[in-house]
Amino acid sequence: MARLRRLFALIHPRLAVVIHDLLMVWLAWYVSQWLRFWMSGVGYSQPGLFGREVPVVLVAQALVLWWTGLYRGLWRFASLPDLANILRAAVVGALAIALALFLFNRLEGVPRSVLVAYPFIATLALAAPRLTYRYWKDSRLDLLKRRVSQRVLILGAGSAGEALLRDLSHERNWRAVGLLDDNTALRGARIRGVPVLGNIERLPQIAREVAAELLVIAIPTATKAQMQRIVELCEETGLPFRTVPRLKDVIAGRSQFNQLKEVAIEDLLGREEIELDWTTIRTGLAGRRILVTGGGGSIGSELCRQVARLGVGELIILERSEYALYRIEQELRMHFPMLVLTGVLGDCSDPVAARELVRRHRPQHVFHAAAYKHVPMLEAQPREAVRNNVLGTRAMAEAAAAGDVESFVLISTDKAVNPLNVMGASKRIAELFCQGFAAHTPMRVITVRFGNVLDSAGSVVPLFREQIARGGPVTVTHPDMERYFMTIPEACQLILQASALGQGGEIFALDMGEPVRIGDLAEQMIRLAGKRPGKDIEITYTGLRPGEKLREELFHPQERYLDTSHRKIFLAQSRQADWGMLLGQLDRSAAAVAAFDEAELHRLLHELVPEFQRIPDIRPRESA
Repeated sequence: MARLRRLFALIHPRLAVVIHDLLMVWLAWYVSQWLRFWMSGVGYSQPGLFGREVPVVLVAQALVLWWTGLYRGLWRFASLPDLANILRAAVVGALAIALALFLFNRLEGVPRSVLVAYPFIATLALAAPRLTYRYWKDSRLDLLKRRVSQRVLILGAGSAGEALLRDLSHERNWRAVGLLDDNTALRGARIRGVPVLGNIERLPQIAREVAAELLVIAIPTATKAQMQRIVELCEETGLPFRTVPRLKDVIAGRSQFNQLKEVAIEDLLGREEIELDWTTIRTGLAGRRILVTGGGGSIGSELCRQVARLGVGELIILERSEYALYRIEQELRMHFPMLVLTGVLGDCSDPVAARELVRRHRPQHVFHAAAYKHVPMLEAQPREAVRNNVLGTRAMAEAAAAGDVESFVLISTDKAVNPLNVMGASKRIAELFCQGFAAHTPMRVITVRFGNVLDSAGSVVPLFREQIARGGPVTVTHPDMERYFMTIPEACQLILQASALGQGGEIFALDMGEPVRIGDLAEQMIRLAGKRPGKDIEITYTGLRPGEKLREELFHPQERYLDTSHRKIFLAQSRQADWGMLLGQLDRSAAAVAAFDEAELHRLLHELVPEFQRIPDIRPRESA
């Protein structure tokens, strides 16, 4: 017996399949003849297993089977296309057998009806073992999955849900036990053998009934409100849950439908898919030399990624952080190997370096994202805020104008509206300079203003994530604190769109949607981590920090805003400053920076931005 097993082990699997198929062809030929004998009963002798024509039949059919590529398939994955291929091979094989036998013995003793019946019997003989083998393997796999795999309940029976089912069918770790979908037409249907059990609102009940162990949200087109409701239902079950990527991440090539991930806060705060005029944007930037200052930061690095996808002629990155510049350079060279990329280590507030950068590389469009943005930190360091945010903007804009740059886009912030902090005041002065400068240069000077971006360096989302990972507490400054949020890619796409709309001198404000309570954000992030707010992870309120507001604004009360051709971009009719006075104040600011005179810098900030006031000491309510 051991010798026999070793003999079989020596036989190549493909050879075993060939031997099997020849035996099945032999059997099919014999059965075809026997059926003809049985049906007629007269005129023909009973067929034998070893007729003279058998070798001819085997050779002719074997050549056809090889020609149709039947042996390139695997029995483990036999399916309808393989069945169709077998039928084709049997029909062509019958024709080849007829021709070979005609040449061999003029079809002597071979009834024509045998040649008609043979393809169908051969198809059955060749296909049945293959399909039986697959059924046996699938049954074993299904039995194994039933023993060791997680029971998965899928939310969404659309194309993403179907694709997920297809991938799960080959996984041993997960087994789909049902789908939920709000489409009533799918009620009671089965997709890849998995039943649609009801609507999503019944999730807690159905999850208990089917003993689900994992929930997967397969609705990449879900809106913010839909996603929030689905997550609430998932949390109600107490089960772990995952999601497929959002549609825009799939389209952008950042993810695949079947790539499961944890539900992130971006999935709940995401907004409607934005529609951009990519033709206009690409026409303005493709083949051009683009300079991004602060290109290693959160916004700057995403701007680099976005413009790299547009096929720019050259991308120049100015960054003062050596590590940040190295990191974004490495990423872009890996993902865009054909991109002409130049990284420059330097400080945009150095006028000499700014002029030399523009002279050497001759950029045609500049996106000025370099800025300090940490509010409490800059409250204690007004010199750095003015030097980088104000004087850096002036140096970069003047160098760009002297180098015949076509457009200069300043990335601003909602904190520049009615600023109560040094950071906001410094960005407001940068806005005032760019507005005034636009009237004194042929270069298009455009300002784009928006609020917080999710997961940017130093923002609240990564801070909360780190605090939750440590077990808490999560620190929120005030129960009534609200902020506007958008994702970094969305912000950068709208910056590109605004740069294409602007003619020069405008301040564009991006539609930030509805503000989000920071306390609610903290609670939601705790729940997404599988914890309970106030029980597993505490939330503590610490009071507003120096320079912080309870709520930010996108427009000053004295600013009128108008719609633009893009529904998510508004035009702020901002207040102008006297150009001569502004330049004089900026010169005095430069002198105060050189002398490290922070008292003078504070006075100049208040003169240039009269609405800049110190925030009162607001403490959390006792009830909080």
